[in-house]
Amino acid sequence: MSIAVGLVGFGVSARILQRPLLEAAGLCVHAVVTRQAEAVKAVLPGAQAVPDVPALLALPQLDLVIIATPNHLHFPQALAALEQGKHVVIDKPMALTLAECDRLIEAAERCDRRLAVFQNRRWDSDFLTLRRLLAEQALGEVLAFEARWDRYRPGVPDRWRERPEFGGGLLYDLGAHLIDQALCLFGMPEWLQADVFSQRPQAAADDAFALRMGHGALRIELSASSIAPDASLRYRLHGRRASYRKGGLDVQEQQLREGRSPNDPQFGIEPPAQWGELTDGATQAVHRISPERGCWLDFYRAMRASIEHGSPVPVPAVEARRVIHIIEAARTSCARGARVYL
Repeated sequence: MSIAVGLVGFGVSARILQRPLLEAAGLCVHAVVTRQAEAVKAVLPGAQAVPDVPALLALPQLDLVIIATPNHLHFPQALAALEQGKHVVIDKPMALTLAECDRLIEAAERCDRRLAVFQNRRWDSDFLTLRRLLAEQALGEVLAFEARWDRYRPGVPDRWRERPEFGGGLLYDLGAHLIDQALCLFGMPEWLQADVFSQRPQAAADDAFALRMGHGALRIELSASSIAPDASLRYRLHGRRASYRKGGLDVQEQQLREGRSPNDPQFGIEPPAQWGELTDGATQAVHRISPERGCWLDFYRAMRASIEHGSPVPVPAVEARRVIHIIEAARTSCARGARVYL
């Protein structure tokens, strides 16, 4: 079975990150909604550029539509594709509100179509390593989890991600990844308290956030900053038996930007300088932890299997909806200056 794909948007996510993954997974891009016809021809000579979503959905051979546009367009474009009988992948975040998420879930069920959200950071090397350590109970019961995504971007570029009317802001961007990972590891928290704010003078959308969540004795802290020259800490966990600390970012995005194929034997492998360290509580002995290999490609392998064989989608919409639940609760908490109980 050949799965014909239509891309909506041809920015960094679609052109540089997702296109090589689609090709490596054996999926064929037939058409792209974009004004960059020459750019499409250069990297996808077998695909055609079309002017808008209705023109894309009118193509008879299309099976799967991938939404990789500014956040405020995710809901209407995904809804239109589902109602035209197409399977759909939406780049994160799924939508901007819970109400939009619920309408998309209902449409997918009503139209009997597959709906998944591209939460690719579930297949980061460091996150897969975290999941392994927790499955092995290497730390004992985890009591504290900290995940940071800091970077140094003191200027405010003129792009949609910096504009709130387009669903911009760091909470929808990096926050969607950090929240999704925390939910995968620990499930929904009982409560959260959040500060969502801007620190750069020209910022129109939030460029930093700090979320504190609780579930029983467990405390979860998620944060991101746009003005952090030292971005060395990525994860820190404390368990009853041991702690784990990890720095550095997963290498797959940089490898894709460099043009490396996801089928390269070195793709997704972290350099030893980035390996995390486990500290034993009883002995204070420090052990470097060999990481798992990152594999964003597994997302589209699973999506292909879901369409061809009926297996589960890689990131179900009901799971992606929980991220939006947390984001809405975080904004409520920030506005009230108080905990929000979920």
